[in-house]
Amino acid sequence: MSDTRLTLPHWDALAELADDALPLLPTALLIARDEYPELDPARYDRLLQAHADHLRVEVEAIAEWPLKVAAINHHLFNELGYSGNHDAYYDPRNSYLNEVVTRRLGNPISLALVQMEVSRRLGLPLEGISFPGHFLVRLPVEEGVLVMDPFNGGRPLSVDELRERARSNLGGETPDDQVLAQILDPAPARAILMRMLRNLYGVYAEREEWDRAARSADRILKLAPEQTEALRDRGLAYLRLQHLAGARADLSQYLRLEPDAADAAQMRERLIDLGGERPQLH
Repeated sequence: MSDTRLTLPHWDALAELADDALPLLPTALLIARDEYPELDPARYDRLLQAHADHLRVEVEAIAEWPLKVAAINHHLFNELGYSGNHDAYYDPRNSYLNEVVTRRLGNPISLALVQMEVSRRLGLPLEGISFPGHFLVRLPVEEGVLVMDPFNGGRPLSVDELRERARSNLGGETPDDQVLAQILDPAPARAILMRMLRNLYGVYAEREEWDRAARSADRILKLAPEQTEALRDRGLAYLRLQHLAGARADLSQYLRLEPDAADAAQMRERLIDLGGERPQLH
């Protein structure tokens, strides 16, 4: 049974954890608690456990892993109604796991997390794939991997379809077997959580909700302090919020770390406008 006393980690502890020690579900709920301070993590743990418990007898009676995951997908996507939010893809609620479990609507990465978490509780090692475009999941099988699309009901994807999807996100170049295999490598928990936060940053920046955009970038830095793009993004959000000291500090640090970045000249101009000293050119 799941631990009904599930607790969330502290943001300041996450950077020191190895990828394999980073708790995926609790940290995803920690992201959601930023927006929903009264969130009870145990409630969503129990709901996911209920999904797994409903399936346990059926799944344990099935021998083959692909058939087990097909039963899981049928229950999640057909019976429970989890689905990709095609009508409001950029609704931020699609990235908050409490909302996804309650509304049964999400984006590719949040639906993948539900699918992975339920499968894990049933003994299936479903893994995430940071595929270009839409996040996918994979299940190791005897002949390789079974790749599925959680945004579209967990539908299995053929090699040809995977190549075409990758090609459209790789400047029109079709990946060969070696490149495709690299693209299909499993994503560690840190990469999954950072992609979720980047999605939120993009949504909030587009909406000009700069306080939430700054928070999303800040949380990326809590997971991975070396992420210079997040440092820049937080600085730009601070600038929009008129938090000038924070903007100056972040953009200055970004230029110290990335003096040859493609946007370095633009960031130097932003700093000059802020009244900071002209950074030394390299």
